[in-house]
Amino acid sequence: MTITRKTHPLFKIINHAFIDLPAPSNISSWWNFGSLLGICLIMQIITGLFLSMHYTSDTETAFSSVSHICRDVNYGWLIRYLHANGASMFFICLFLHIGRGIYYGSYMKIETW
Repeated sequence: MTITRKTHPLFKIINHAFIDLPAPSNISSWWNFGSLLGICLIMQIITGLFLSMHYTSDTETAFSSVSHICRDVNYGWLIRYLHANGASMFFICLFLHIGRGIYYGSYMKIETW
């Protein structure tokens, strides 16, 4: 697997981005919130696209389309709740990410800008 991980074009990108990424030895869990923001954003986009396929914005049928998503669409209830709670998780991660940057003074480093 090591040979494939370093020679295959797609696996090579993933390997350099996640596995062999040079990171400082004093890194803590506070540094995860930037990547969690990206994961939350991707989750919001994907679930939003799936929800928009079944949603109707007409004032007469909007509520019934949400009811249709929750009751009739396969795993529609799960997609709806992932989308609703994903928005809250996005803002929690955003505030923690900004708070960590302010606490550690990351905004004062020239490499940040």
